Amino acid sequence: MDPRRPLLLREVTEDRGPLTPSLAAPLRDALLAADFTYDAVAELLGAEAHSALSRNETTPALRRAAGGGPLATLVRLFLLQRTVPFSDAERALPGLVDRLAADGLLTQSGGEVAARLDCRPYSTEDAPDLWVVSDLTPGMDGAPQRVTTDYVLGISPASTSLAQLTLRHDVASALDLGTGCGVQALHLAGHADRVVATDVNPRALDLARFNAELNEVGGQVDVRDGSFFAPVAGERFDLITTNPPFVISPATGRQEDRLVYRDSGLPGDQAVEHVVRTAPAHLADSGWCQVLANWAILADRPWDERLADWLPDDCDALVVQREVLDPAAYVELWLKDSGHHPSTGTGTPAAYTARYDAWLSWLEEQGVAGIGFGWINLHRTGVSAGSTNNRREVLEWPYDVEQPIAPAVADWARAGAVEVGPDTTLVVRPDVRQETVGPVGAEDPATILLRQQRGLRRARQVDTVVAAVVGACDGELPVGAILDAVAQLLGLDAAATKEQYLPELAAMVGEGYLVHG
Repeated sequence: MDPRRPLLLREVTEDRGPLTPSLAAPLRDALLAADFTYDAVAELLGAEAHSALSRNETTPALRRAAGGGPLATLVRLFLLQRTVPFSDAERALPGLVDRLAADGLLTQSGGEVAARLDCRPYSTEDAPDLWVVSDLTPGMDGAPQRVTTDYVLGISPASTSLAQLTLRHDVASALDLGTGCGVQALHLAGHADRVVATDVNPRALDLARFNAELNEVGGQVDVRDGSFFAPVAGERFDLITTNPPFVISPATGRQEDRLVYRDSGLPGDQAVEHVVRTAPAHLADSGWCQVLANWAILADRPWDERLADWLPDDCDALVVQREVLDPAAYVELWLKDSGHHPSTGTGTPAAYTARYDAWLSWLEEQGVAGIGFGWINLHRTGVSAGSTNNRREVLEWPYDVEQPIAPAVADWARAGAVEVGPDTTLVVRPDVRQETVGPVGAEDPATILLRQQRGLRRARQVDTVVAAVVGACDGELPVGAILDAVAQLLGLDAAATKEQYLPELAAMVGEGYLVHG
């Protein structure tokens, strides 16, 4: 999984007004009539061209979408950013070309039509057959391009990663903090009675409103202007989901140096820290806040210890660090994303070097040894502040996980409610497999590993006692009786065996190897 999106960005120089909500319904009808859906587009393009398009290469897709039908026309127009004859555009969007051009979604010149905004089909298991309008995908076919500060990012690895992280149980209210073009709000509308979506970018708010209307959830999604939690002061939600502008860089007052979708204007990781510390005040009892973010790893302090200080006292917390970049690689990534690299953008080598050096120097001054990326999940338990009963797990796990990962987060929360004692019955999770390593012919293995095949796909090294107990956990006997039997078989003291291994079994319940029987 790579939630970042280094792009060659398009300079947007033309102004446009807000999209007219009344255009959403006829546009949706036209897209449906053309079968402009994710599955139909994937079938038209085929695997090779579809994969190339994900790398911003259009040539294979152009060969597949050479026909004159409405679906091929819309693919060329929106996904491949090619001009199409007015007559083809009119067949694909009957009666809408002039209106969409007047609204700024299309442009006309010399009998040809081009897209000024991206409109693409989007589909997941929980959010099938949607459309998302955003700014044009930049960097097509390697063109050197940049965007203005108010660029509105569309569907991206970051948005899909957050969608896969977000819990999908039914809730009364949900908050999409920093909505952008509204991708998370569209997901939330599928299982929340009421959704509030906030942003500081007026263009993003306009597109989010239009996307809600385009997908027939306009009456369900309340789009509000404002920074962080200011637009929802005094309100509480059952679910908050956010991918805040988390790029770790020096604070700057220069508006032209900021891309609003990624730069908060606050130095370092203060934007993420603010979200984590403030969110619990806006969570209902048993509510969740789920954050996709970067954080600084300081040279003089363990990352997990530092993030633990951010975590609120009245929430359970699961923090997973998925990736770490060194400062140089991080700066290079985001300078390329903003189009400042001279090989991909419009900047000069001297300007690029100056920006690179300044950013790297600032990170060095701050003592930043690396930048972590991952997930922060907060579950408001209602346990009083200062209590030691809240559960916290801060985990480094850069390995492959099952997607969507949200069910594993829910399982983690349920496991925290299980108290393990001698009378507890447990069942080994069906996907857990035992692996043994040792010399050929040896009576006992040198290493026993229990590995999950689903969820986080954790692995845990255990000894023969734990392996034997876990193998016997079928929900019939309590773990105390199983431990007694294993102790007798191995010639161990029964009381000492319980004292030593009951806490380990409790930890294995918390990590998902065992479930309450």
